[in-house]
Amino acid sequence: MGSLPPPLNLHSPPHKTPHHERISETALFSLFKAQQDHLNYFFQNLDLSQALFFTETLLNSRGTIFFSGVGKSGFVANKISQTLVSLGIRSAFLSPLDALHGDIGALSSADILVLFSKSGSTEELLRLIPCARAKGVYLISVTSVPNNALANACDMNVHLPLERELCPFDLAPVTSTAIQMVFGDTVAIALMGARNLTKEQYAANHPAGRIGKSLIFKVKDVMKKQDELPVCKEGDLIMDQLVELTSKGCGCLLVIDEEHHLLGTFTDGDLRRTLKASGEAIFKLTVGEMCNREPRTIGPDAMAVEAMQKMESPPSPVQFLPVVDHQNTLIGIVSLHGLVSAGL
Repeated sequence: MGSLPPPLNLHSPPHKTPHHERISETALFSLFKAQQDHLNYFFQNLDLSQALFFTETLLNSRGTIFFSGVGKSGFVANKISQTLVSLGIRSAFLSPLDALHGDIGALSSADILVLFSKSGSTEELLRLIPCARAKGVYLISVTSVPNNALANACDMNVHLPLERELCPFDLAPVTSTAIQMVFGDTVAIALMGARNLTKEQYAANHPAGRIGKSLIFKVKDVMKKQDELPVCKEGDLIMDQLVELTSKGCGCLLVIDEEHHLLGTFTDGDLRRTLKASGEAIFKLTVGEMCNREPRTIGPDAMAVEAMQKMESPPSPVQFLPVVDHQNTLIGIVSLHGLVSAGL
């Protein structure tokens, strides 16, 4: 009786000889150069008076600026809307499909609806127009094909000059979406300048990001204080303060007087150097004898990013800064590790 064949492994792909496709550097460079030429065509042929009128219309909007589009143009419209929101401008993305199933209720006569479409013949947007017009919305189309249906149906049209798509078949929307993005984001920055948006206002809209933290967080927001501080007196023996030096996670001792004024700092690096130079004599040395009497310090109201810059400044970087008030009273410590952990 013959043996049964081994069971088939239905999850294992058939054996194939590895084959690595390659793209020549020359071909890739040619594509980048071609895309650059296509973008230059856009810049050289854009009607600036038309772009200015569009930008001023958005600037003077009394309501919400809605953006809409389908497919790749929809992604671009959504991104531009989010950019405006991040600048404190009332904006939202309106899905043309969802709009026809209830979301159009968000529109009012004070609003603007900007419709992105390369061809200007997108059926979903054309179906949306009469419904949006019934709400009294001001309609703007942003298209690249001249004399299109969408442009003819809207109150305003912005023509984005398109030489051709980078795609060899002139089909994949890779250049048209690039110029849409460039146009929309440039207009957004123009609005930012016209509204005199400050760095502080911009940061207030990005509190969780690195940008916002660098512009919002102050030293007092990220420093250690009170019982977290590794403090000692100048008359304390070095060897008696080893637990304090190592347990607070700061890598140093902050030397203070009876009124809590900062006298100096003693780091774990100072400990190693003192031990190497003094040997057994270290058992009799006080912190005050070996501490740095002129440490870098910072105030509590300084920006946290300023503290990081001060730590990294010449002559040599440091890992912490004591935080003192105008009377040199110790109130905290800020460490490089703490700043990095805070996302700065």
